[in-house]
Amino acid sequence: MTQSAKLAVLGSINADHILNLSQFPRPGETVIGKQYQVAFGGKGANQAVAAGRSGADIAFIACVGADDIGERIRQQLAADRIDTSPVSVIDAATTGVALIFVNSEGENSIAIHAGANAALTPEVVAQHQQVIADAAALLMQLESPLESVLAAAKIARQHGTRVILNPAPAAVLPDELLGLVDMITPNETEAEMLTGIAIKSDEDAARAAAVLHEKGIAQVLITLGSRGVWLSEEGTGQRIAGFRVQAVDTIAAGDTFNGALITALLEQQPMPQAVRFAHAAAAIAVTRSGAQPSVPWREEIDRFLQQQG
Repeated sequence: MTQSAKLAVLGSINADHILNLSQFPRPGETVIGKQYQVAFGGKGANQAVAAGRSGADIAFIACVGADDIGERIRQQLAADRIDTSPVSVIDAATTGVALIFVNSEGENSIAIHAGANAALTPEVVAQHQQVIADAAALLMQLESPLESVLAAAKIARQHGTRVILNPAPAAVLPDELLGLVDMITPNETEAEMLTGIAIKSDEDAARAAAVLHEKGIAQVLITLGSRGVWLSEEGTGQRIAGFRVQAVDTIAAGDTFNGALITALLEQQPMPQAVRFAHAAAAIAVTRSGAQPSVPWREEIDRFLQQQG
């Protein structure tokens, strides 16, 4: 494994409360669940863990509450090979929470309370600007305050740090932010929110990518679920298929893809090979339940790829 250049991840930390159900409840309905678990999640933390376990040299900028679960999460992140010194403990807040229902098809329905994640202000970002400046790449999502994501992107641009944005959960974003992004990784829903183009085919994906290129983003990767990824670089696009596996739940599949992808790119793997590496990591993750418990280690990803031939 080659030592990659340094990665900074800025994002959220949640404790995920997961309940498996045969079907989602309708309003006013109570359904009986099975297999309740508390797992560590949050898009930022999931992506940081995916990068750490797949071999990146990574520091994580985030906030937890001054509570027992926040302390346990910080210990776990450190065990996942992540530099947690930029993780701030917020006295007056609880650690973020996600309440997750998973149905029999492996689909999920999620509600989130930001908690300490809301305290990741531009002022906190500024305290860690050296972490961003020293990194080769900065990976972010949208569970942190938008003004903080923008502040971090500006710091990255000033210091020549590559900005990767996973625009999840779906939101309308200002052109000012999009103009600072070097690579964007939306799913179909998020891409439609950003471009107004519903993605039903590869042609739609190519059109949506063109809109994002026009906003100044050089590399666009639109994740298409089981159909793989539409990769468009400077307007030249191709679909790279994923791996077929039996999904148990899709929680953190996209996060695993993002963390593994950036790890591979920082190791100077060519883009199609990096996408294949990320597909493999995500394929392993969907065969397991929970967010961070499902994220594979480097040895597992390499073994999976060897088995594919």
